[in-house]
Amino acid sequence: MARKLAVIGAGLMGSGIAQVSAQAGWDVVLRDVTDEALRRGTDGIRASYDKFVAKGKLSADDAEAALARITATTDLDAAADADVVVEAVFEKLEVKHEIFRALDKLVKDGAILASNTSAIPITKIAAVTERPERVVGTHFFSPVPMMQLCELVRGYKTSDETLATAREFAESTGKTCIVVNRDVAGFVTTRLISALVVEAAKLYESGVATAEDIDLACKLGFGHAMGPLATADLTGVDILLHATGNIYTESQDEKFAPPELMRRMVDAGDIGRKSGQGFYKH
Repeated sequence: MARKLAVIGAGLMGSGIAQVSAQAGWDVVLRDVTDEALRRGTDGIRASYDKFVAKGKLSADDAEAALARITATTDLDAAADADVVVEAVFEKLEVKHEIFRALDKLVKDGAILASNTSAIPITKIAAVTERPERVVGTHFFSPVPMMQLCELVRGYKTSDETLATAREFAESTGKTCIVVNRDVAGFVTTRLISALVVEAAKLYESGVATAEDIDLACKLGFGHAMGPLATADLTGVDILLHATGNIYTESQDEKFAPPELMRRMVDAGDIGRKSGQGFYKH
């Protein structure tokens, strides 16, 4: 299998995808627009490898070899000879369109263009390229080194061959894949968590139960590892608000209409763990 990967976006998701891919033997180009973003991304990768080494899950030599396989750059042209390109930038269609237009002109004919989007239809992203059959969704989960799942999304024109290559790539990094055969906004996982978070936030907003008790109900009653409101804090209330908004806009399904509380929390900057306050104090 082809072994050159380009990851566009060195944030939490992009750097995580670069990390597991380099560890699996891929030569990785990690691209972002600023040196600062690249430094944060590569520092995060190094720190994560160090943790795995300290826990005895990775040898120091393997960690060094994996790091050596990652090249950080601000130059998009570095993706030109990649076999697989994964876009992991902000969840805004215009931003993704700009990147996919550029990649379409840049990468070689046989390359596949993948998006790590969690809620935007792949068909919409692929529409700006001349190769929609080579565009696919590879939705990894955060934190990428720890989470087993990769959601593969077939756009309206994604070919079987592209889907098979995407599966091969994701499985090579140790992930288990599910396939989304119909390209609905939010796919399978984001629709499920969004519906649960929206309902949990409404119950909390209307004083039906405390955040702790709502989460406890899901953990002990349904066997969830983490309750929906704690998940919202971990993911970012702002990110979930954005995702549910996208799904609601696409589907006009009322169950995805974000409650006012989530909007106010985002307005106030109470977006979860990264701000120190969300549904819980951190």
